[in-house]
Amino acid sequence: MQIVKITEIWKKYKYVALIVLVGVLLMLIPTSKKTGTKQQSATLNAEDTFSLEETEKRMESILSQIDGVGKLRIMLTLSSGPQLQLASDLDRTRDAAAGDGRDRQETVTINRGSGCQEVIVTKQIYPVFRGAVVVCQGAGNSAVRLAVTEAVSALTGLSADKITIVKWKQS
Repeated sequence: MQIVKITEIWKKYKYVALIVLVGVLLMLIPTSKKTGTKQQSATLNAEDTFSLEETEKRMESILSQIDGVGKLRIMLTLSSGPQLQLASDLDRTRDAAAGDGRDRQETVTINRGSGCQEVIVTKQIYPVFRGAVVVCQGAGNSAVRLAVTEAVSALTGLSADKITIVKWKQS
């Protein structure tokens, strides 16, 4: 008698039971993994951050490939560093009788759940270079100096008058 009732209940509610089971399984699956994966963010990712030292190393690697350069070191200076422009909400209140007003600006954030909030980046301003000094063994050759100057100019946007190429001292 008991077995007959269980089979009747199973036939009647088997689809409901399957849906509940699938729902429980979906709730058990984690939505974000904290270890070993990158989480997308409205802020800068690690690849997007600027490092002056890393930029100098990459430029040294590229410039040392120019024929006749030899050993090479480069130093870059910045007029302004990297900046982020964040989305903001501007609230203006005006008092017509007094003729004055107040502005209140608040940074817009996105709630990602679990107490995590992120800002919205509307614009990323890359650094502006001020000058460059390149010390290399091949600086005695005018063709090498020209090639290095043109390469540094192409990589940084600096004009030739802000790039100095000097000869590596003999030790």
